Amino acid sequence: MAVAGVSVAGKTALVTGAAKRIGKAIATTLAQSGVHIVVHYNQSAPDAVALCEEIQQLGVRAWPIQGDLMDTEQTGRVFQEAVAQAGPIDLLVNNASIFERDTLWEATEESLAKNVRIHAVAPLILSRELAKQQRAAHVVNLLDTRIAVYDREHASYDLSKSMLLTLTRMLALELAPNVAVNAVAPGSILPPPGRSETYLMKLAHANPQNRIGTPEDIADAVLFLLRSRFITGQVIYVDGGIHMKGRIYD
Repeated sequence: MAVAGVSVAGKTALVTGAAKRIGKAIATTLAQSGVHIVVHYNQSAPDAVALCEEIQQLGVRAWPIQGDLMDTEQTGRVFQEAVAQAGPIDLLVNNASIFERDTLWEATEESLAKNVRIHAVAPLILSRELAKQQRAAHVVNLLDTRIAVYDREHASYDLSKSMLLTLTRMLALELAPNVAVNAVAPGSILPPPGRSETYLMKLAHANPQNRIGTPEDIADAVLFLLRSRFITGQVIYVDGGIHMKGRIYD
């Protein structure tokens, strides 16, 4: 897909949770546009190494870096190691995520804290480290269409992603003018871990386009924002329009 805007070729991106699923699609799409990629992972070392090898075949550089983003010290170390190995970071994609089921009645202090640490605290730490470089840069946060609709089955997740939405807007103001901060909110793209495509297809009718999206749809939206000249503080919903309906499950 051709995307108009500033070229990202030759820049370096840190993509969290890049070894699998949507993160892998984002890293691959950026690499195809000439971006060097720091592939962050936590427990998926073989996948991260394999992805780096694939990316390097595209003519750009890639580095796997491990870190548990639940741990604030490790989160800071991930950025520092990225700079040590790859040089200054130009593009940050906060993609790493967990997706566990709980209702508001079942949510615990632990489940809330775990979701907030990975979905809001880690992006905050990494974004601040990026800003400390005092150079032009872009941040894209991965939200979820659930920030605009009601999903009673994922309360802790939903609350933490809503916090990331607010954080996106705050960072867009606080990190300006050097750093632009935006977000992409995916809808039905991949089934949750442990679920089959059948689970996802049952949700296809819920959005106005009556289909599911692909990881590449998300990657294209991320690339558009990273190449933008004059966009900050915005959210692109890549969800077939379901955020306009106000609910996930019919």
